Parts: sequence; C-alpha cells; structure tokens
Amino acid sequence: MTESLPPLTVLLAGPRGFCAGVDRAIQIVEQALRKFGAPVYVRHEIVHNRFVVESLEAQGAVFVKELDQVPDDRPVIFSAHGVPKAIPAEAERRQMIYLDATCPLVSKVHLEAERHHEAGLHILLIGHKGHPEVIGTMGQLPPGSVTLVEDLAQAERVAVPDPAKIAYITQTTLSVDDTKDIVVALEARFPALQGPRKGDICYATTNRQEAVKAIAEQSEALLVIGAPNSSNSRRLVEVAERSGCPRAGLIQRASEIDWAAFADIHTLGLSAGASAPEVLVDEVIAAARQHRSVTIREIRVTEETVTFKLPKALAG
Repeated sequence: MTESLPPLTVLLAGPRGFCAGVDRAIQIVEQALRKFGAPVYVRHEIVHNRFVVESLEAQGAVFVKELDQVPDDRPVIFSAHGVPKAIPAEAERRQMIYLDATCPLVSKVHLEAERHHEAGLHILLIGHKGHPEVIGTMGQLPPGSVTLVEDLAQAERVAVPDPAKIAYITQTTLSVDDTKDIVVALEARFPALQGPRKGDICYATTNRQEAVKAIAEQSEALLVIGAPNSSNSRRLVEVAERSGCPRAGLIQRASEIDWAAFADIHTLGLSAGASAPEVLVDEVIAAARQHRSVTIREIRVTEETVTFKLPKALAG
C-alpha cells in the first residue's frame, strides 16, 4: 500500500507535548505511589489525557470526582488544573495526607487574584466556563468576587460594580490571539483596568501555538494529538485553521485516523497538546509509515528549559 500512494512529509511542530507543569503533576503521582504504596487517590484527571490517566491507574492510582470518595487514611492528590480553596480546607479538616499538583503557573494566577481582591478590585477572569482551571481560580475568592468573560461579545457587554476598581486575569491555556482581542476590548471600556505584570497564558501554551502557526501554512492537513476536554489542545486546532491550514483536527490516538481520507495529502502537520506524551506522536508516525513512505521534518520555534520542583513532601 505504501507504494501505491505518493510519499508523505510529516511536519512536526516543536515544541509539542508535555509541558513542565504536566510533567511535574505526573511525577507527583508516581512518586506518591512509591512513597505511600497503592492506592493513591487523585481528585479529577491529573491532566487531560486518557492515555496518561490509564497508565497511572495501572500503577495503582485511583481517580475520583470528589473528596468524599477518598478514605481518610489514604493520600489524595489534587490535579494540575488547581482546586478551589474549600478542597484542601476539607482535606485538612479530615486530617488527610494531600499533595497539590497544581501547576505553579496556575498558582501564580491564584495569587494575582488574591492580590487584586485584597486591593479592593473586582476581577474579570477570561476563560472557559466549567473548565477545572476556571473553577479552581474562581474558588480562591468569595462568591461574587470574580466575573467570567468567555469571549469578545461578553467583553463588550460585561457589567462591573465599579469601573474604577477592576482587574483581569486569564486561564493559562487560552488562544493568545483571542485573549489579546478580549483584553483590548476590556481596556477600551475600562481605562482603569489592571492586568498581570506578565501575561497569564503560560509559556507552553504560547510556544505550542507559535509552533503550529509555523507549520500550518505549509500543511495540507494538520492533526493535534490531545483530549477533547483539553483546552490547550483544542486551541491548537483553532490556531491551525486560522493560520491557513485547510484541514485541522483533534485526535486522541493513531487508531482514530482515517488514512484513506488523507490519501491525497502530501504534507501533514503534526503537534500534540501539553498533556499528550511523545509516545503518542511516535504512534501516529508509525501508523503513517504503514500506509505511506514518510519523511519527517521537525520545525522548532524555540527550546524549552523550564522545570518545576516537586512538593517538599516528595523531594529527595
């Protein structure tokens, strides 16, 4: 079959895949299993990727929706997306062992929210309703302290208690370009609006979007490996479409690809969201080679050297 179809060039976006926050969160679960033995409980998906979750389940991690599903005598880990303050408070009340795998860059946003609140400012949070990170960030402050702004239309009509006392923060996994437009609209309406000293969208989200932009125009189709509930992965598909790629889609595994639909494609772009391991990229390339003669070309826009320390309870 590889000889009946034209050769395929796969343009690999770089950076792609795991970010430092995801890597740290997975390490926390693995180290906790070594230290405490199985089972170790995890509230919600540690990161948005079924392959990762199932790999950790095989090692003895038990994923639950809420804290009341965790026995008092077993450790519990909070996901990389962050949790409302009420969750660790309840764990402390029950005298549980808990480990917080919240990404440090999400924790930075939490601290910004607290700082603005203490200064008497009402906070606009740019983000997606129902996303765990948004729930966690809004849960840092008393109800009514934060108003969610999801898109440009909401930015143009959102009402605030006092236009002179207002600040904004953002979810870390948003589209850089979309967020810029929303902030411009808010600043036009609220000249006193205060923002973060440095943007809240994380380095990994920004880098992966820039890498997809770099390959999108050259790709006849582009695939992003990631989960349907992964915000940063879905944004990569949108970025590809806006950057000139005629066909862009999200897949979780190579088995989902209909190779017949790509029979006329000579150049395929490939990236992976920040929660998707490199082994899934390798899997897609191996699958492509079963159907076509494949040449790999990696296009890197930057190198990433960020690392985050593990919690003290697991260090050493």
